[in-house]
Amino acid sequence: MKFMLLIYLDPALMDALPPGQADAMLRDCFGHADALQRDGVLLQSQMLAEPGTARSLRVRKGRSQATDGPFAEAKEVLGGFNLIEADSMEEALRIAGGFPWAAVGSVEVRPVQELDAVRLRVGHAVGQRIHQIR
Repeated sequence: MKFMLLIYLDPALMDALPPGQADAMLRDCFGHADALQRDGVLLQSQMLAEPGTARSLRVRKGRSQATDGPFAEAKEVLGGFNLIEADSMEEALRIAGGFPWAAVGSVEVRPVQELDAVRLRVGHAVGQRIHQIR
């Protein structure tokens, strides 16, 4: 089963860390991720740019509107993700616990739905092109 580990960070807690602590946490994170990748558990891992670089797109009544920054005001911001393979939610939570980010935010663990099964359920043949936003 695939699980998405969504990493949320509290910028105030990150800013309050002693000098060098954030880099030490990153080194721990990379070490954990490297071990998971060697074990075939970690499928993908990415860090996101600062929230101020984001744009949010909404389409209402056929009209598109893009706004600067993240959509919602929140104490914690999405900082990155890890896509993992685990046998259960309990195993996924154990794996998530190896990342240091819960100390300065949270790690949301969410099962990933297999899109091919959803495509079949809604009558959209597997392999059809997805429309891209231009």
